[in-house]
Amino acid sequence: MQLHWIRFLEGGKEQFGTLEGERVRVWHGDLFEYPQRGDRTLALAEVRLLTPVRPTKVIALWNNFKALGEKLGLAVPAEPLYLVKTPNSYLEPGGTIRHPGGSAKVVFEGELGIVIGKTCKQVAERDALAHVLGYTCANDVTVADILNRDASFAQWVRAKGFDTFCPFGPAVATGLDPEKLRVRTLLDGQVRQDYPVSDMRFSVAQLVSLISQDMSLLPGDIILCGTSIGVGSMKPGSTVEVEIDGIGRLTNRFN
Repeated sequence: MQLHWIRFLEGGKEQFGTLEGERVRVWHGDLFEYPQRGDRTLALAEVRLLTPVRPTKVIALWNNFKALGEKLGLAVPAEPLYLVKTPNSYLEPGGTIRHPGGSAKVVFEGELGIVIGKTCKQVAERDALAHVLGYTCANDVTVADILNRDASFAQWVRAKGFDTFCPFGPAVATGLDPEKLRVRTLLDGQVRQDYPVSDMRFSVAQLVSLISQDMSLLPGDIILCGTSIGVGSMKPGSTVEVEIDGIGRLTNRFN
């Protein structure tokens, strides 16, 4: 069954529910443990969307798409290469990505996010998908010129960990086959990225299984699958959108 889970504010109260066209179905209980469908619906325009889940961590992949890896001349990794984006970077749909100041070159990276539905630790690949709630859109924002500024240490976490540098949403969609999805990123209405998820070096099941060998993945945690060709810089005042059919469109302003 395909559902689109969201979190939202109504009258200052945080709630969760599902999208039904231009309306929101209010649910009760806990999203990850026995959610209960309610009878009340609200107009989507009357609520403020939050991030659809509250992760304890967001794991972001590097060099996980063949097309980009080949373009950059990168060696094929033997295992997933990843970093962690910190909670201060999380940003809701419609929120403003803040420029860190100075002459920093800030780039967008449209990505598919895997949302964990139940705790997994050292799960086998064959069991991995049973731990996935669904999928979301994400923008792995990065200050490109910080990454290799110090020749002795690549500053991945710093470059990607500024406040507001991890927008994701608007929903977590269930019942999708990630192999059939495409990620599109638009900058001021112009398509800059359009690539198939099927080009990943490591599949969703492999990512969940292999990363769970290193650390426990908790309900609400997100694995960003990495990005592909078309990454580019943003100028203050621009709007960036990450769109995946079947999930929705994540829109944020950069200022």
